[in-house]
Amino acid sequence: MHDEGYVEGPVAPRIEGLSVGSEQEREDLAYKLLASLSRSRLATIHRRIAPLLQFDFVGSVPSELALQIFSYLPATSLLICAAVSKRWRSLADDQTLWKALCHEKRWMWQEPPLPHLPPSRDELQLDEGMGESDDDEEGEVEDMMMDDSGFVSFTVTAPPPPGTRFQRHSAPPSIPMLTSRPASSPPFSNTPRLHTKPDYKLLHQTRTRLYNRFLASSYRLSALQTRGGPTNAHTNTIYCLQLYHSAGGRQTLFTGSRDRTIREWNLQTGLVERVLEGGHTSSVLSLCVSEGMLASGGSDRRIVVWDLKDSRILQVIQDHEDSVLCVRFDETRLVSCSKDRTIRTYHLPSLTPEHVLRDHRAAVNAISLSPTIIVSGSGDRSVKLWDAASGRLLRTFENHHTRGIASIDLKGGDVLSGSSDRHLRLINLQSNTGWATAPPASGNAVCQTCGQPQPQPTAVDCTHTHTDLVRSVSFGEGEAEFVVSASYDLTIKAWDRHSGQMVANLSGGHEGRIFCVGFDCTKIVSCGEDQRICVWDFAHGMDTSFLRL
Repeated sequence: MHDEGYVEGPVAPRIEGLSVGSEQEREDLAYKLLASLSRSRLATIHRRIAPLLQFDFVGSVPSELALQIFSYLPATSLLICAAVSKRWRSLADDQTLWKALCHEKRWMWQEPPLPHLPPSRDELQLDEGMGESDDDEEGEVEDMMMDDSGFVSFTVTAPPPPGTRFQRHSAPPSIPMLTSRPASSPPFSNTPRLHTKPDYKLLHQTRTRLYNRFLASSYRLSALQTRGGPTNAHTNTIYCLQLYHSAGGRQTLFTGSRDRTIREWNLQTGLVERVLEGGHTSSVLSLCVSEGMLASGGSDRRIVVWDLKDSRILQVIQDHEDSVLCVRFDETRLVSCSKDRTIRTYHLPSLTPEHVLRDHRAAVNAISLSPTIIVSGSGDRSVKLWDAASGRLLRTFENHHTRGIASIDLKGGDVLSGSSDRHLRLINLQSNTGWATAPPASGNAVCQTCGQPQPQPTAVDCTHTHTDLVRSVSFGEGEAEFVVSASYDLTIKAWDRHSGQMVANLSGGHEGRIFCVGFDCTKIVSCGEDQRICVWDFAHGMDTSFLRL
């Protein structure tokens, strides 16, 4: 018989002085021997034979099957598995597993862009980019109270104390200017490391770390601009801002001001890269920028469309009869709203007029849009949904807030609104559910436009709600787990998008009312009455150059 490297069955061990045949006989013998030992000896033997009872199933199967098993594990479990053995570590670190986890959250890898270097309160009545409330109760109510938003609220029981409109809060501590930082220490990220190929485990860990920093309110506060600085900065109140990614992947910031200009800021140096001027004759109240085009709306009733490649004006539109309070656009249309209570849409790229939407009873303070829907919020306390293509009114949420609606955003079927009633509401248009920082407002149980039931959002903990008008709300850039709000109470708050629980409360950045806020997974940016542009940097000390923001 040839030795072919295997045997047909178990071979009985040869123990000197003993002749044991079958497995059963060996088992019986082992038991008798163990039964004759003391407990301490049994414990010692147990420790010695325990490794013999362990079997690494994952390590014994082909890598393809092992990776399939690991693909059902969450990120925390993969990290634990990586500590088991070298074999398990090589499996748990496999890029296909981490890529799938990142794609599940829509976290994308981006090759780091090449570095790019740039070349006093007015006492007059301010047009702050908001209109009046429903004037069904005009006259007596207008004589009683005009609140900070520039429009009248329905629910007024007593006149405000003298000086309410221009009331100041105590100044926060001094905030460092970004331009004061040495060139070797960029304000928002460390020097990017060279990544020869995507590292999805690093991407997942970085995004998770940033998420935890938001929860812990671990940020570094600095300012792009304060009153009077830096050189070439805005010279008056800053009403609007938007973070923007150029074609090369580089991120900049656009801001619009009462000084009638729009400025683009380099976020690495903290300096102004360019100034867009000559388009407006009064305050720039709103702006929207995408794909090399910028649209701005102002209190001069104008919509100005700019070509960013050449920094030139493409067209000036002046169809509204009062201040343009908000302007937004996507690939197919531009939409604007105004104090004149109308919403106007224009076809892109021709900018030919499409529809004039008239159903609000007061100024339309804010709009947002998706490829199929336009959502609007008004001083009449209602939110309306419009068909973007036909201009048809689809649905009305009457008394969505107890006072006029000041801000609105739309993303993924969710509508987020902020109001002078100091509260936020988020509703999902498909499920008719959501959350609110206040109990549901009383109103019609059924939409008078479409006959659908009005949403009844779940009230969340109201302990930490805003104490003044909520001027700006945002779903942020990319796929964020949070929503962010900014208020005249000088605070910025982050809320869990799904539960509505407050996760961060930021204060100390502004000494005047906050007018606009934007954010991505690394930072929050805000601007306001005090001419400050504050940056709340959650990525300090981290390399985030590979994140697609």
